[in-house]
Amino acid sequence: MALDFTAIDFETANPSTASACAVGLARVRAGRVVATAGWLIQPPPGHDDFHRGNTRIHGIRKADVAGAKRWTEQLDDLCAFAGADVLVAHNAGFDMNVLKRACDATGLACPPYRYVCTLQVSRKVYELASYRLPLVAAEAGFGEFPHHDATADAHACAQIVIDAARRVGAADVHELAEKVGVKVSQIAAPELVEVARVA
Repeated sequence: MALDFTAIDFETANPSTASACAVGLARVRAGRVVATAGWLIQPPPGHDDFHRGNTRIHGIRKADVAGAKRWTEQLDDLCAFAGADVLVAHNAGFDMNVLKRACDATGLACPPYRYVCTLQVSRKVYELASYRLPLVAAEAGFGEFPHHDATADAHACAQIVIDAARRVGAADVHELAEKVGVKVSQIAAPELVEVARVA
């Protein structure tokens, strides 16, 4: 086995986890980031209001996504990039909820991705005062980056897994999860519980 996975990060337009307005992805092969991608998304109808608080965090406004693909038009692009990889995300419950809820809101079947939470991993591997993404990424050797830029966040998340695996001597994501005592979860058919974003 090799350290192969895809890191993912979503930004949302408002408190609804269905309101995906940007996604970032980072593909890792054999412990190296080999590709990144990211794009804006028109949130699903009914979830497409942009709240000031969210815009203050990520800087994305309704006008910015006017020419972007809708969720129904770009889910295939996301799946094509991630393939059958295990997904990793910082506070993964939030990002997997975005994936699930946006699919629910548009009547699409949600891909049953397996995933690992780097917030959980980082709490097992590092001793830090805070486990916010920028601080964990810095500990993992990933320098300053534009936090809440979805692609940059995904890249940072990928580097956390790469560093954590190196520190514990794990050859792949499954071994990393086993060694640090976290679960490789899977998006299931029942709706996920809403998870507040803390990353």
